[in-house]
Amino acid sequence: MIIRIRDNLWQVGGLELSHPSDAAVYLVRFGEKAALIDAGTGRGHARLRENIAECLKFEAQLDYLLLTHCHVDHTGGAQAVREEYGCRIVAHELDAAYLESGDNRVVGSTWHGMRLAPLAVDIRLQSPDSALSIGNGTVRAIHCPGHSPGSVVYTTEIDGELILFGQDVHGPLHSDFLSDERQYLDSMTRLLAMEADVLLEGHFGVIEPKEEVRAFIEYWRSPIGVSHYAILYAPDDWRLNDENARDSDRPPERVEMEGH
Repeated sequence: MIIRIRDNLWQVGGLELSHPSDAAVYLVRFGEKAALIDAGTGRGHARLRENIAECLKFEAQLDYLLLTHCHVDHTGGAQAVREEYGCRIVAHELDAAYLESGDNRVVGSTWHGMRLAPLAVDIRLQSPDSALSIGNGTVRAIHCPGHSPGSVVYTTEIDGELILFGQDVHGPLHSDFLSDERQYLDSMTRLLAMEADVLLEGHFGVIEPKEEVRAFIEYWRSPIGVSHYAILYAPDDWRLNDENARDSDRPPERVEMEGH
């Protein structure tokens, strides 16, 4: 079972598509290349594989797995996806550190009754705004910390519409995740400024049109939305020290994908 969102854009994993413990998994195709956004827990890998095959058949190659953040409901299946397709795993360096060390507290393994083995990340994003060339398309990776130190949103344009892969826009914020409320609110303001036409969220699915996207983000940015969860503040030393890294006016850094 898949959900077609647009031409060459599908939801292929999540609660009813792959496994109840999986966050949403999205697939986007650019000509003969494709990218998966997040990988679920891995518990539903067989169904995820079937869903991907239904979308791509033999016409395109899955080259990249774009991780939005380190939490296990988004990353637990990453190694199985890489072994299945030979794709490269992309994540922000601030969350890559916890994936590669297998830090089961920060990646939230106990919240899902599982453990995550150390996961090697192939491409570590460092810039606040990076451009990834995939097939005949481009995906932007924008650092939006708060839910986790290295949370990233991805954007692309399809038929003139701005598609925002904003997994876990809703949080939660928790000290286990090294969450930071100030960074989260700043990131939400940055998301609003994008004026996306479609939001693809990790646990709320597909949100559109543009007015609904704005309303959703504004709700979770509001005091009511933030207080939806018990917020336990992360230590100050986990805050980003480089304020320049939050300068959205800097041009995107192009990440070279060697051999692809």
